[in-house]
Amino acid sequence: MVGFVGPLGVAKLGSVGRADEVCSRKSVVVMGTGNSFGKLFKISTWGESHGIGVGVTIDGCPPRLELSPEDVQKELDRRKPGQSKLTTPRKEDDMAEILSGVVSGKTIGTPIGILVRNKNQIGKDYDNIAVSYRPSHADATYDAKYGIRAVAGGGRSSARETIGRVAAGAVAKKLLKAYSDVDIVGYVQKVQDIAATNIDVDAVTLEDVESNIVRCPDEEVAEQMIGRIDEIRKTGNSIGGVVECVARNVPAGLGAPVFDKLEAELAKACMSLPASKGFEVGSGFPGTLLTGIEHNDPFYIDEDGRTRTKTNRSGGIQGGISNGETIVVRVAFKPTSTIARSQETVTRDGVETELLARGRHDPCVLPRAVPMVESMVALVLADHLMQQIAQCSLLPEDEEAAINPLGPKPQEDSFLSRQQ
Repeated sequence: MVGFVGPLGVAKLGSVGRADEVCSRKSVVVMGTGNSFGKLFKISTWGESHGIGVGVTIDGCPPRLELSPEDVQKELDRRKPGQSKLTTPRKEDDMAEILSGVVSGKTIGTPIGILVRNKNQIGKDYDNIAVSYRPSHADATYDAKYGIRAVAGGGRSSARETIGRVAAGAVAKKLLKAYSDVDIVGYVQKVQDIAATNIDVDAVTLEDVESNIVRCPDEEVAEQMIGRIDEIRKTGNSIGGVVECVARNVPAGLGAPVFDKLEAELAKACMSLPASKGFEVGSGFPGTLLTGIEHNDPFYIDEDGRTRTKTNRSGGIQGGISNGETIVVRVAFKPTSTIARSQETVTRDGVETELLARGRHDPCVLPRAVPMVESMVALVLADHLMQQIAQCSLLPEDEEAAINPLGPKPQEDSFLSRQQ
């Protein structure tokens, strides 16, 4: 019987032992259940892959932000299944219903509820995994934690949970755009060993990204990626790669020292996505090959009198705080766990067996992961923007003593001033 060591002791992955069975029957204080994210701009996602529906509750969104179902729908359309031969053939319209928090096209400051109903469930595809664990999936660990799980589609371990994130990300993007014209663009940078290395992070556009089905703005490299994914798809296998995401026009000053550094918050957000396995900011791991003089970003004064950096190996973040340069992050995604190949596994009762999974799955998660990464970046930036305003904009600055080397904060033409 397979087992692991957790905070409550040794728990077996099977019907004989769960984590709660190795601890005493005393009451346990639950600190959180991992379904909510953010401090001021806070979201909670809910729903299972083959349940009635999935969605999100957004709490803390400022009032008077213009928001329509179409704003949310255009982002969900980029995430939904069945877009091309590179994605799962599951057919879902993923139509967003705004249930609360919006009146006459504007947010009213109360919680925003967004629902997307599931329509194309095929529960029988998952009959065999009710007793057999899919290798590298969450089946065994969910059993270890809860002792019960939603079998069909993997429940909340399914990428369908990200509908709520993308819907909330659409709202966060609107907020960031209204305040400081923040522009967030993600794209597939690498599929296996096929990499796009000549993308201009300061110029790449959404139109460039959406010009092909793999969402790589380099057309020549995109064709190679499409060919590789399609080749793997035909064998019933899967592959992974890297999504890169840039955020431009981010105000300087977002983030915090020590535990709430902006890159740490971004890392947590992106690493919470299904199938994510690695995170980089700026120079990332290749930066370790440089010396200090090679890696440092020299400062200069631009024509507007702002302190800027000549290079951006910091990825727009220094000391855990945004410096006004373009934020650049990369997220590595593993090959899709569920594949159309027979694999060795064990049953819930601890019997070794083989499993040939059925169902509809992406041969490569990357094209659909692009809007997911964008959304998580937007959620972090919106939350930290609100934290910055709450902490540092309440009291007036002494104009003679104030030092703001990275440029003026958006105040005169800000979202807050325009909305009042």
